[in-house]
Amino acid sequence: MTSPPLLLLHGFWFGSWCWSEVIAHVAGTGRPTLAVDMAGHGLRARWPRCLTSRPFAPEALATEISPVADVDLDQAGDLLVSQIRQLGCGAPVTVVAHSMGGTVLTRAAQQVPELVAHAVYLTAFMPASGISADAYSRMPENASGLVGPALRADPATIGALRFDLASNDPAYRALLRKAFFEDIDPVVAEAALGLLTPDAPRGIALGVTRLTAEGWGRVPRTYVTCAQDWALRPDLQRRLIAEADAAFPDNPTTVVELDSSHSPFLSMPAAVAGIVT
Repeated sequence: MTSPPLLLLHGFWFGSWCWSEVIAHVAGTGRPTLAVDMAGHGLRARWPRCLTSRPFAPEALATEISPVADVDLDQAGDLLVSQIRQLGCGAPVTVVAHSMGGTVLTRAAQQVPELVAHAVYLTAFMPASGISADAYSRMPENASGLVGPALRADPATIGALRFDLASNDPAYRALLRKAFFEDIDPVVAEAALGLLTPDAPRGIALGVTRLTAEGWGRVPRTYVTCAQDWALRPDLQRRLIAEADAAFPDNPTTVVELDSSHSPFLSMPAAVAGIVT
């Protein structure tokens, strides 16, 4: 039997580009593979005017409403379902989701469990029924995470989680690199920072999905933990796994461990490819 097609979904601020090194390793297997953009990201991203306006008005960072403030989990989930249908042509697909992409994968798998052959969470949010990713990000297990300190606006005010990606402050850029790319060559990390989207839609993080045994609970799942992750801390990763297994004990999570930062698709793409294939 041939393996099902492989769909790769990124997390907040990233885009389909982040999977390029993994796809290079998967290509030799002949397995159909597609990296897609999440709603509000990649070709669907919109930049706030304040980051490109001149003269630069730093105070606008904290006040300009995000152009992706209207994007929510309903839209993101529906988009992912359509991408799954397109790749699988009606047959099941293995979906790998990173970070906030896990929230979108959970919604899609609850909606169309018959189309998700396997759900792989790569240091991703894997929220329990009725709990938002935003709520998890504020839990004690994630208290030492570095995403919050890097935000340059109140998400409730602008409708998005905003980074100042145009900043030339060395300390701020070092904070972003530590949050996402600590085990990656600084030159490559700076290139990756240049590809991030500044605004991530808050509506996706606020959304919740009601899980059922007939829906998400029946889909085989793997969680890949990353021990050096400063965006989604290891303690929170373990909590997500424990809650899923408690809710659906007849379908336990397979756990794979990586000694990686938040971005193993860049720091150890061969290992990630080996896990997902």
